[in-house]
Amino acid sequence: MWNSKYLRGIALLPSLVQGVESLFGAKTGEQKKDAALAVVTSAINVADAVTQKQIMDASGFSSGLGMIIDGVVACLNASIWHKA
Repeated sequence: MWNSKYLRGIALLPSLVQGVESLFGAKTGEQKKDAALAVVTSAINVADAVTQKQIMDASGFSSGLGMIIDGVVACLNASIWHKA
């Protein structure tokens, strides 16, 4: 059950990254990544409160999410969606 919710959340990352890009286009990549992490972290905190589940290693989890966001950005930048 937790895995399916996690995977559904990950599926939303491309849209989140594009939204952050449109809102914070003039900011640095690191600032945009921090904004995306803040949104995801807030969503996870709400999900934790609802499901009473805890992330055992919050730092490791955030680090992993950061790597996933970097991967999504790399995929979007390499795709036809990237503006030249």
